[in-house]
Amino acid sequence: MFSKVLLPVDLNHKASWSTALQRAVEIVELSKGELHVLSVTPDFGMAIVGEFFPENYEKMMLEKAAEKLQAFADKNIGKKVTTKLHLAHGHVAEKILKSAEDLDIDLIVMASHDPDRIRDFLVGSNAERIVRHSPVSVLITRG
Repeated sequence: MFSKVLLPVDLNHKASWSTALQRAVEIVELSKGELHVLSVTPDFGMAIVGEFFPENYEKMMLEKAAEKLQAFADKNIGKKVTTKLHLAHGHVAEKILKSAEDLDIDLIVMASHDPDRIRDFLVGSNAERIVRHSPVSVLITRG
């Protein structure tokens, strides 16, 4: 049974978590385990881009993201299951995989957008990267 479940969420896109959250909570309820909710804030990508933002922008962004993550959990999970919140900063797929390893996760539950060959070719799919590189089982939900 899966006792430690990781649910990556994009707090700005309900489609990234609406069905995945339901499945993750069901699994954690059955196993009497823990739900680990992870939100990843992207980095600038290139150092030169960071020069256009205020000096303390990343700190402010992470503080705001932590507040939003707590509000998300309070509203959507409440006391249904034991929940631990995590915030990461950087490349989404890399941070999800690293968090799964660091937290000794048994299962990653995440949503994926409908297949779109052009979008996948140009930017790739985080869900696809996770499935390909994850050392643990991954459950992908759709709409």
